[in-house]
Amino acid sequence: MHTQRRITPFVFLAPAVLVLAVVGIYPLIFAAWVSLHTYLLAQPNIPHDFVWLSNYLTVLKDGSFWGAIGRTLLYLGVSLPIQIALGLGIAMLLRRGPWGRLRGFARVALVIPLAMTPVVTGLIGRLMFNQDFGVVNFALNSVTGQTVGTEWLGNPNLAFVTILLMEIWQWTPFAALIFLSGLTAVPVEVEEAATLETRSFWAMLRHIQLPFLLPALTAILILRTADILKQFDMVYTLTSGGPGSSTELINLYITRIGLRGAFDQGVASAQAILMLVLTTVLSRMYIRYLYRGDNA
Repeated sequence: MHTQRRITPFVFLAPAVLVLAVVGIYPLIFAAWVSLHTYLLAQPNIPHDFVWLSNYLTVLKDGSFWGAIGRTLLYLGVSLPIQIALGLGIAMLLRRGPWGRLRGFARVALVIPLAMTPVVTGLIGRLMFNQDFGVVNFALNSVTGQTVGTEWLGNPNLAFVTILLMEIWQWTPFAALIFLSGLTAVPVEVEEAATLETRSFWAMLRHIQLPFLLPALTAILILRTADILKQFDMVYTLTSGGPGSSTELINLYITRIGLRGAFDQGVASAQAILMLVLTTVLSRMYIRYLYRGDNA
């Protein structure tokens, strides 16, 4: 009977562990193996020779790779702070005051962008920013009183702005909902006592609310950083990485190397492994410098 009790938890955990191994661990190990070998999809008869770190050296010498990294980090560095700032602002408005009465409705409304798949978001963006019949140019025409035919998706700079706007529109509600749940952990008594000392919004946010929001902020940073670094669907649907390579983020570039251009799975896998390392390092930095828990 005692042995059966010890085995039972492992029996229940086994299916989850098996799924994790098949879906997560095996592909990672296989990608690491491919990154150390010659692996060309277009030439399946060529033997998969072990080439040590040759694929990684090829990646590090590739200027296009670093260009894609730069665009991705710019995309991350602009969109994520805006999402956090807007999300925190929305959460603060909905927590108390006259806007607090709309909290239930707002939660439903905020979920709508999150419920859309990135592909649908990209298609909506193509319609909104269309040069001829897009709603964005129509709104500009109405405001300025002049015919505005801005080519959002054909101009390299404006195309990058477009993918930023769609990213911010879809994922700001995620930050708002996380912050709103974090604010509920702030004791009302502590806030009321603090209002006797100061009426400053920033002092209240920094000294009273921020300590309770740090776990939520850390979660947003980790989850959104990982999502942005592997962004593919929305950008591919909206701009396909163009015009030129102005919106070709790192995941689109990896796909072009591995599946659409050179079909070089070895180099593409090396790029993916390096991105995994970058994501892990950034996540660890968030935990270490923002959320100083017992295990940090």
